[in-house]
Amino acid sequence: MLVLAGIAVIALGFLLRFNPLLVVAASALVTGLAAGLDPLKILALFGKAFNQNRFVSVVYIVLPVIGLLERNGLQARAAALVGRLRGATPGRLLAAYLLFRQLTAALGLTSVAGHPQTVRPLVAPMVEAAAEAEAPGAHDPQRLRALAAATDNIGLFFGEDIFIAIGSILLMKGVLQGYGIAVAPFDLSVWAIPTAIAALLIHGGRLLLLDRRAGSRE
Repeated sequence: MLVLAGIAVIALGFLLRFNPLLVVAASALVTGLAAGLDPLKILALFGKAFNQNRFVSVVYIVLPVIGLLERNGLQARAAALVGRLRGATPGRLLAAYLLFRQLTAALGLTSVAGHPQTVRPLVAPMVEAAAEAEAPGAHDPQRLRALAAATDNIGLFFGEDIFIAIGSILLMKGVLQGYGIAVAPFDLSVWAIPTAIAALLIHGGRLLLLDRRAGSRE
């Protein structure tokens, strides 16, 4: 009967209008102790339940942190840093970011960068600051932001297929296997390298042409 003490904790907690999450956690703790479980075992069960029923991505937990950093001047600091760099242009910065994004994605580090945590607070302000320092008024800020977002997409899309354990590689293997075509995941990742190099050269060339077009408008 002591195991049912957790129900009393829930009823009392809701009656007193305590925080529902704390009430449920306290009820589970009381139930576990009444069942003879030690606190470490109860904590392990909490962690296992959270991991199995986690429907919200960690990215959404990071978003408030990024917002606080932006409010306290992250974008301004990034722009000021680029303003002190000699030879920094929008095309060069985006080309360097494209290479970085592809290399990290090829290593399986797909969450190292991204739109909410990198492009909006860092890359886009740095590119805009470089454009203003290079040729004031020659660049459209909205176009620069769109190119920053597109560069992240291209780097991730064509870089992640090189990583052997990425979902897209496993999906392609499963589809081909369904049609009776036996292909090893390693072979798929190797043949993704030429495509990634082509994407780097093509989009990187477009980014470098951005600086030349801006110079011709001056």
